[in-house]
Amino acid sequence: MPKVKTKSGAKKRFKLTGSGKIKRKHAFKSHILTKKETKQKRNLTQAGLVDKADETNVKLMLRLK
Repeated sequence: MPKVKTKSGAKKRFKLTGSGKIKRKHAFKSHILTKKETKQKRNLTQAGLVDKADETNVKLMLRLK
């Protein structure tokens, strides 16, 4: 049997916290920032958590389950 590999795109985008939740970055912060308000850009800088509905799919991509 070959080794089971993680999805390389997922391991670049998600990190596991100490309590077992999955941390992620917000989208829409990379370019075309002139039309976005300062408050929106500041809030997009903060890291977020993966929603409960998507957690199982992300864990499968990271081979945690």
